[in-house]
Amino acid sequence: MEITSAQLKELRDKTGISVMQCKRALEEAEGDMDKAVIILKKKRSEAAEKKADRELGAGAVGYYVHNTNEVAAMVLLACETDFVSKNEEFVALAKDIAMHVAATDPKYISKDELPEDAIEKAKEVFAPELEGKPEEMKEKIMEGKLSSYFKDQILSEQDFIKDPETTIGEMVTGAVQKFGENVSIAQITRLSVK
Repeated sequence: MEITSAQLKELRDKTGISVMQCKRALEEAEGDMDKAVIILKKKRSEAAEKKADRELGAGAVGYYVHNTNEVAAMVLLACETDFVSKNEEFVALAKDIAMHVAATDPKYISKDELPEDAIEKAKEVFAPELEGKPEEMKEKIMEGKLSSYFKDQILSEQDFIKDPETTIGEMVTGAVQKFGENVSIAQITRLSVK
């Protein structure tokens, strides 16, 4: 099957991924655009896992101040090299994440930061809802309830306010694939008058 330049352009516009990666995904998907997007997302996660242990020695600070001057946020988006940290798309990503932080006020960057006592207290609250449920399903039900409860508090789990089809975590793993190096949200800060 021959992949057209129009198909390549459409997939590249949708994903921001390199032409060669888009071409490979379209070939693997036999021209099916939806399958190609799924293939690229799968490869994005694999690429992020491979690069996760690389040292982050550079980055960019993204900031956002709401037009009322009552809410502001800053994000330190870390990467491996100055070459990537000075890239316009990388800086724009840091700013987008800062705007999102200003709007949503997350308490944690990732699940790993959740305090154990907060998890235990939430489990205590949800425990009565599990009464009468089959024993083998209780753990899975509890996981679902905890995930749903904490989602709004964890930045990487939140749906991006400009594009609810994508989470902040997916945006970061997409940056890993796009820039070819480890990218991570290192720090967030939000200030508010109220």
